[in-house]
Amino acid sequence: MDLTLSEQAERLRTEVRQFIATHVPQGWAGEGALDPADVPRFRQDWRAALVEAHLLAPHWPTEYGGRGLDALEYAVVVEEFVAAGVPQFPATNDGMGISLLGPAVLAWGTEEQKQRFLPATLRGDIRWAQGYSEPEAGSDLFALKTRADRFGDEFVLNGQKIWQTVGLTANWIFVLARTDPQARKSRGITFFVVELDQPGVEVRGIRNLNGEPEFCEVFFTDARTSAENVIGGVDNGAKVALTLLGHERGANGLSLALANRIELQRLATLIRESGLADDDEIRRRLGKLAADVELQRAFALWLLGETAGGSEVGPLSSIVKLRGSQHRQRVHELALDVLGTRMNDLRGAAGTENLRAEPLGTDPLSSRVWARDFLFTRAGTIYGGSEQIQKNTLGEQVLGLPREPAPTPQGA
Repeated sequence: MDLTLSEQAERLRTEVRQFIATHVPQGWAGEGALDPADVPRFRQDWRAALVEAHLLAPHWPTEYGGRGLDALEYAVVVEEFVAAGVPQFPATNDGMGISLLGPAVLAWGTEEQKQRFLPATLRGDIRWAQGYSEPEAGSDLFALKTRADRFGDEFVLNGQKIWQTVGLTANWIFVLARTDPQARKSRGITFFVVELDQPGVEVRGIRNLNGEPEFCEVFFTDARTSAENVIGGVDNGAKVALTLLGHERGANGLSLALANRIELQRLATLIRESGLADDDEIRRRLGKLAADVELQRAFALWLLGETAGGSEVGPLSSIVKLRGSQHRQRVHELALDVLGTRMNDLRGAAGTENLRAEPLGTDPLSSRVWARDFLFTRAGTIYGGSEQIQKNTLGEQVLGLPREPAPTPQGA
């Protein structure tokens, strides 16, 4: 694996640094240091600048609004954004559209679908949500029961999706639905894109531990979508979904590792300011977390090298999800131990991130941030494929271990 950057990539790094300096306020210390009231306007202006400079999805082809950057060049952009404390995805639904739907359309979509959906996603005209999990098919994704029946040039959807992120601000959703009920679990599933603003679709918010309606459940009752909105072919949705998941974890691995490094620096400041810098047990736990962050970064770089060489990361991407979610839980468990009873006295501004580390500039002494993020990290080993499912994937598909026995039905 050769991760030596070309002269072109180094010139790109200089360009990105100059771009950031031009588009952030004077005295910039990271988005986390902004007054919360100023964040929405900053993000709106920052997003417009990214779109104009083709830096919102720079790894997409130029004809769809990107820059055509390869994996290592894209890593340069990500590194500079995280280091400067500016958002990679400024709008609430950008991550879904750019990291998930975009790669799926690029890999499986027709040219008409690419032209229709990708530029509109970058403009913000289309705001995507993901419709995968169901009440009885969460981690076991291919046990889903949502049906899509064809009537002429349309499919009619009936079913329910749950634990769906950013649905309250989305106007389109990409959905896995069963189109052949007689086929085995991973077959007979189709990947659709569906408009949310139509009769037969109801979106309800679900309040999390923080009292915020971050998740949603979506009900389809004779909702409709055109046959032209099938991505990757009828009954081929499982392959499309797996392509999407590999891109999600592979492309985001480096960004997450670098953000975790900044979060750990914030934790170190909290420890020092709490007078515990010489506590042997605290130092041991912090050191172990620091080593883990560097392992995350090294693995992310390896994945990027594989991607740059044209290899599919496949089930290895489960390592990004598993290690990252476990790590952040341990970080916040240590933060709570350091704060002790001060955790009951919520002080400071709340954070801006939900499912990843807070940006540069976030107050390290804000007990409100640590408490809020502690609750969010509890879900980290459940959403996006539970910890147990990730271990099964790695054991069976990477290590070649025997498959886990299927449960015996009750009464058998």
